Amino acid sequence: MITRCNRSLNRFIGPAGLIVGLLAAGGTGGQQAGLPQGRAAYVATGMLPSPHATQAAAAAERFVYAISNSAVVKYDRATGKELGKSRGQAEHLNSGFLWQGKLYCAHSNYPRKPHRSDLRVLDPGTMDLTIFHTFAEPPGSLTWAVRRGDHWWCHFAHYGADKGKSILVRYDARWQEQARWTYPAALIADWGNYSLSGGIWDGDRLLATGHDRKAIYRLRVPAGGKVVEVIDVVPSPFPGQGIAADPQTGGLVGIDRAKRQVVFARLERR
Repeated sequence: MITRCNRSLNRFIGPAGLIVGLLAAGGTGGQQAGLPQGRAAYVATGMLPSPHATQAAAAAERFVYAISNSAVVKYDRATGKELGKSRGQAEHLNSGFLWQGKLYCAHSNYPRKPHRSDLRVLDPGTMDLTIFHTFAEPPGSLTWAVRRGDHWWCHFAHYGADKGKSILVRYDARWQEQARWTYPAALIADWGNYSLSGGIWDGDRLLATGHDRKAIYRLRVPAGGKVVEVIDVVPSPFPGQGIAADPQTGGLVGIDRAKRQVVFARLERR
């Protein structure tokens, strides 16, 4: 069962009225790097416990998916009951994106080199996890991939001293590269030693998350430039990792890795 959030208490109220406490504290992003702060915040509205919620989450009308390095686990949204686990080997799954009834998961060989990245697809009916597309000589570790119109948008991450090499790449439906963008220095600085772990389109904006900070970066891909622009940064209940759109609420779904929770959130104006 999904535990709902009582906003007046700013805590989670369990099925028996038990106060479960706030999400784990984590540094919010943007302020130290001098990034613009938005007049809104994503606020937690519920959670679902899962030992597999270590990399990302995704949601459909009836089901919720928790993603770990090696597996995707499907839950009944109404009861929280585990319904199935993916079949198929995986080394380092990242964020998941639902498109045309199937779940597409970024996958890499991180932290090993040379980089190997592919996009894997889960059939929710059979729970078979297979390779959908393999990137030849990928420009980093694939952490998220989302479809928009006729294009795939993919983020390839680098870490530590090389984190500035992280890039956003747009491919056509046949996986021919169309364009690529880098990220501004202030945004890169806010990642710490990591990169972007999750991303999803919200209209004409990209919503992106880092590795371990409770912040969502709202980004713009410029029509003419080659550097992604930062619109602002807003607080989030997700301490980084992969996010996805929630079609039932119009909000987002992500995880709290430390607490092994799938977390649901919606945007509220300040």
